[in-house]
Amino acid sequence: MIRIVVIDDHDIVRKGLIAYLETEDEFDIVGQASSGREGIRLVQQENPDVVLMDLIMDDGNGIEATKEIMATGSAAKIIILTSFYDDEQVFPALEAGAFSYMLKTSTAEQIAEAIRKAAIGETVMEAAVAAKVMNSFRQKKQLPHDQLTEREFEVLCCIGQGMTNQEIADKLFIGIKTVKTHVSNILAKLQVNDRTQAAVYVHQNKLLES
Repeated sequence: MIRIVVIDDHDIVRKGLIAYLETEDEFDIVGQASSGREGIRLVQQENPDVVLMDLIMDDGNGIEATKEIMATGSAAKIIILTSFYDDEQVFPALEAGAFSYMLKTSTAEQIAEAIRKAAIGETVMEAAVAAKVMNSFRQKKQLPHDQLTEREFEVLCCIGQGMTNQEIADKLFIGIKTVKTHVSNILAKLQVNDRTQAAVYVHQNKLLES
């Protein structure tokens, strides 16, 4: 049996969801709460396998409740079930320890399946939420030099080779003023103070070998 606690301050939503879940033989609803505070106490008391957590409640929010439940060392898998999926909710909820993130527009069958998967350690993300997470991951993977234009990257590699502005201008067939502009942009984008630090950056990231 999968032991479940449902935390949601909307009585109709909570009771309707519980009514459906109780029709599933493998589910055991061990408690329900209409507030985050009550939900935290209930999880500590009942030690469920899965918690369905609303995000916006009268006495606070599900993010704080999730964080507090996780801080107790609970092994419960918390599934956020909400109407909201903007950045201000998604990322703080996941950082707080939420295991899955579902929207209330999901069908009861989809929510039930998310519970089953959570119980065996499989995360479920609403498509829109998954897209946000992937985009954030890609952005975090981006290195400072990925922001450079193709020409700025060429200039940076020349700096890494110890070339002067005039030498860079001659090699790339551009004006000295243009080189200086590129160098200024490069320093800003790499967040370094001078050409020496830029050259060090080139070698640390092995850009001349690419």
